[in-house]
Amino acid sequence: MHFLDQTLPALPESLALDEALLLEAEAGRGGDVLRLWESHQLGVILGAGGRLGEDVDETTCRADGVPILRRSSGGGTVLLGPGCLCYTLVLSMEHSPALREIGSSYSFILAKVRDALIDLLPSVEQAGISDLAAAGHKFSGNAQQRKRAYLLHHGTLLYDFDLSLLSRYLKIPARQPEYRHQRDHAAFVRNLPVEAKELRRCLRIAWRAETKVEAWPEALVRQLAAEKYCREEWIRRR
Repeated sequence: MHFLDQTLPALPESLALDEALLLEAEAGRGGDVLRLWESHQLGVILGAGGRLGEDVDETTCRADGVPILRRSSGGGTVLLGPGCLCYTLVLSMEHSPALREIGSSYSFILAKVRDALIDLLPSVEQAGISDLAAAGHKFSGNAQQRKRAYLLHHGTLLYDFDLSLLSRYLKIPARQPEYRHQRDHAAFVRNLPVEAKELRRCLRIAWRAETKVEAWPEALVRQLAAEKYCREEWIRRR
C-alpha cells in the first residue's frame, strides 16, 4: 500500500485531496493509499448528508472565524484542528469480501486500527457502527464514500485536542449511538494518551503502508476545491 503524508494549507483542498485519491483509483490511475494529515486550523466538517442547521452553531463559528465545510463521505459532523490526526484509506473492495458491504467493511477496517492501538490502550474497542472508544469514551469517528471498485474511508484520532471546543461549535446530534447514553460532548469524548508520531507509526504498520509517495493529483484537487468544496451550494446543500 502507498503512504501519503500530506496536509494542504487550506481545508477545502485537504478535503478535495481525499476524494481525488478515490476518483483516481476508480479510474485506474491510482490504487490503495493510506493518507495521514492534521489540520492546522479549526474547521467544522459536515458529512455529505449532514444538516447544517441541526448540527452546527453557525453564529458562533462565524463570530470566531471557524470555517464550515462539507466532505464527500457520510457520517456525522466533526470539528477538526490541532490534536486531531486524520487518516484516509482508499481500498479496493477486491481485497476482502468484508469490504463489499458497509457494516462488514467498518468491522474489517476498525479491527485493524483497534489492533494497532491495543498495546497503547488495552480497553480500545469498536463502539456503535463506526466509532472507536475506550471505556465508553469515543476517540475516533469514521465515515465512508463508496464507488464501484474502491471505497474511501475517513477516520479521526483525537490525541491532544481541546475537547471544550466541541460544545462551542457543535450541537448535540439528534441521532446518537446507543452507547453515548445522551451524554454531552465533554462527557462522551476523550483523547488518546499517545503522541501523533506513535499513532502514525502504528497506522503505517497496521496497513503495511511501506511505499511513501510524494506525488498527488494536484490539478484534480484544485478543480474539486473550486467547483465543489469552496462553493456555498455544496456546503449548504442541507
